[in-house]
Amino acid sequence: MLKKVSFLMFAMLSLLLILTGCGKDKEVSTAGKEEESDGKTLRIVTDANYAPFEFLEGDKVVGFDIDFITAVAKEAGYEPKVESIGWDPIFVEIESKRADVAVSAITVNDERKQTYDFSVPYFLSTNKILVPEKSDIKSGNELKGKVIAVQTGTTGQAAVEKLLGKNNKNIKKFENNNLAIQELLKGGAAAVVADNTVVEEYVKNNPDQKLKVVEDSKAFKEEFYGLMFPKGSELKPEFDKAVNAVYENGKYAEIYKEWFGTDPDLETLKAQQ
Repeated sequence: MLKKVSFLMFAMLSLLLILTGCGKDKEVSTAGKEEESDGKTLRIVTDANYAPFEFLEGDKVVGFDIDFITAVAKEAGYEPKVESIGWDPIFVEIESKRADVAVSAITVNDERKQTYDFSVPYFLSTNKILVPEKSDIKSGNELKGKVIAVQTGTTGQAAVEKLLGKNNKNIKKFENNNLAIQELLKGGAAAVVADNTVVEEYVKNNPDQKLKVVEDSKAFKEEFYGLMFPKGSELKPEFDKAVNAVYENGKYAEIYKEWFGTDPDLETLKAQQ
C-alpha cells in the first residue's frame, strides 16, 4: 500500500512539473511572438553621465538627447527603450548589432563613419576649455605644458592630443566628464576640455565652484552630433526623415528651448545634410 501511494504521489508530482514546465515554455513563446509581431520597440543605448544631454534623475534617464530621440522615434513609428550602459559599451553594442540606436552627444567624424552609420546632424557643438576663474589660460595653445583632464574616447581627447601630442603624459583620461571635472576641482588638472554645452551648463549650475569657460574657435572646430546605428542599418533612412520632420513641425525647437533657453540654429544643421 505504501509503495502504491508513493508511486501515485510521484506520478502526480511529475505531472505537475510537466504542466509547470509547459506553462513556462508557453509564456516565453508568447512573449517572443508579441515582440516579433509588433517589431516596434527599439533598444536605444546611451551614457547617462553627460548633463544636460543625458543624465540620471533617480533611476530614470533624462536630458535633451532623451527627449529628442523619443520625439524622433515616435515620429518614425517606434517605441524607444533607453538604457544607460556607459560610453565605451555603446560603441560595442552598436557595432555588434545588439542595440538599434545610440544617442549620447556622439560627434560624427570620418573615423567613426568607417564602423557606424549616422543620421543627419541634430546638434551643433564645439569643444571649450573649463578652468578656475583665476586661471590665466586664454587659448588652446596655452594648454601646452599643463595637465589637462578629458573624457576618454571623445573628440575632446582628440583635440587635446592634437595640441599636446597623442601620448603626452600631461593628458589625464577619465571614464566620464564628471570625473574629469572633479580632477580639476581638486587641483589634479589645470583644465578640462569638453563639449561647450556640458562645461557651460556646469558653470551655470555650480557658481560656488568659481569656474569659467574659455573659447578658442581656432583650436576647436565646429562639430555635429548624430544618432548612431549599426553599419547598414535599415533604420537610418527612416530616422533621417523623422529628424527632418521634428525640425519642420517645431518639436525640435521646443525641446531645444526647454533645455537650453535659446532657439536652435536649424539652418546650419540643415546645411550639413
